[in-house]
Amino acid sequence: MSADDHYFTAAPASAAQRRSMTVELAGREVTVQTASGIFSPEGVDKGTAVLLRVAPAPPTAGALLDLGCGWGPITLTLALRSPGAQVWGVDVNERSLDLLRTTASSLGLESVQACRPEDVPDALSFEAIWSNPPIRVGKAVLHDMLLTWLPRLVVGGAAYLVVQKNLGSDSLQRWLTDQLPADAYAVSRFASDKGFRVLEVRRTA
Repeated sequence: MSADDHYFTAAPASAAQRRSMTVELAGREVTVQTASGIFSPEGVDKGTAVLLRVAPAPPTAGALLDLGCGWGPITLTLALRSPGAQVWGVDVNERSLDLLRTTASSLGLESVQACRPEDVPDALSFEAIWSNPPIRVGKAVLHDMLLTWLPRLVVGGAAYLVVQKNLGSDSLQRWLTDQLPADAYAVSRFASDKGFRVLEVRRTA
């Protein structure tokens, strides 16, 4: 990754340097595509691994969202575990989206939609949102992102967000509790594991 690149850069300037690797997702070994200029190109990062290990089984139907999908470990896991659902992997990094599309196609996961945030239909609501949110974009961008997407949960749906403890998981939980209407959302710590918190945001009304 060049000095001017970040994983939240829309079009990384560095050469792609694509590679295939085998990882375990949804209890099976799969071959995925990664590249430089994206988040965690060397494999499944620790936070995502915690989320995939402790989150409850995803809904089997409807629309599911991976917010900040990167090369796609969460998106691919949701699609493998819930083949009857439509799974949306959303990211601003075009290289990440292209990698996800390539891997999903190679695995025959036709339910996967990989796109930029503005390309998700405005009327679409989600049964579940799973995310390892991009904390390093800064609080203003992160907060705007969460307040944009969490209200798109269906009533009864839930979001699971994994955040490293020393990067502000507890303060983010308090902020979500303060910002989201208490009569429509329940915010809680769902799990703690290996220095990470998994926060649950459930829409109740």
